[in-house]
Amino acid sequence: MTELENGILSKFIYIAIVVSAYWIISILTVFINKALLSSDSINLDAPLFVTWCQCIVSLIICVTLSNLSRRFPSYIKFPEGNPYCKETLRKVLPLSLLFTGMIATNNLCLKYVDVAFYYIGRSLTTVFNVVFTYLILGQKTSTKCIACCGFIVIGFWLGVDQEHIAGSLSVLGTIFGVLGSLTLCLYSIHMKQVLPKLNQDIWLLSYYNNAYSVIIFLPLMVANGEHITVYNYDKIGSLFFWSAMIVGGLCGFAIGYVTALQIKVTSPLTHNISGTAKACAQTVLATYWFNAEKSFMWWTSNAIVLGASAMYARIRQLDLSKEYREEREQLKL
Repeated sequence: MTELENGILSKFIYIAIVVSAYWIISILTVFINKALLSSDSINLDAPLFVTWCQCIVSLIICVTLSNLSRRFPSYIKFPEGNPYCKETLRKVLPLSLLFTGMIATNNLCLKYVDVAFYYIGRSLTTVFNVVFTYLILGQKTSTKCIACCGFIVIGFWLGVDQEHIAGSLSVLGTIFGVLGSLTLCLYSIHMKQVLPKLNQDIWLLSYYNNAYSVIIFLPLMVANGEHITVYNYDKIGSLFFWSAMIVGGLCGFAIGYVTALQIKVTSPLTHNISGTAKACAQTVLATYWFNAEKSFMWWTSNAIVLGASAMYARIRQLDLSKEYREEREQLKL
């Protein structure tokens, strides 16, 4: 092999490892969170508390990395920042409120629905993204992309209908799934406006989001009565319980890292396609793991949503490439 061929092979292997890590960590995170939120072994009806603990783990990791980077700058790189600075609070707090709502509704959705239905329950993110990108940013979307969104909505309603027919539909879980899609969409749009103020640093934003969410969750937990639930929880001193909570928190932090890494070594389009394929594998694995029998129409709903989502990502990428070429031609003129 030539040096060039070795370089290409090494790059291909590295990308394959990153994509595999994203799949494994992402699927593992969903299954662990499901166990923490609704398994008989944990048996703790406090989803906001579980999410709050995961934010604490992520915050501890960020603070530790920040301190280590100052002590060993040659070995560890982490952006400098103070989440409790007044100027930073003003810039990031509105986004952190959306971040808190997003992770809370996602976990609440997962608590009430099956892992197999989790992707369908949160499949309207693309639809909300098209709507709010137009309403907030004034950006129009092509007719083909809008058609893909129409198929996503059809697949979503078909999936809900099949869950209802099977007697396994959780209305509350579905509502939280829709709210999770909505908050994720608003978070993504607002993040584009906030990141430039943080030098486009994703890790600094993660640090700030977790620092603020740890505080924001406190009144929410009290309002939901979870402080009483946790106080009366008979396994609060269990090593198994806290080990599971820490593992869940580590997975939550790790998924943020591997997601950013996958986008960095591939592209946003490849990330979307990888995420769609991962969702398909996750659904199949969940039906096998939980021994769930699903109808042909239920699988059809998944195929419609997955196919339409992948098609939307591809069409959107082509549209953006076309817009970029037109802008280059305008500059030449």
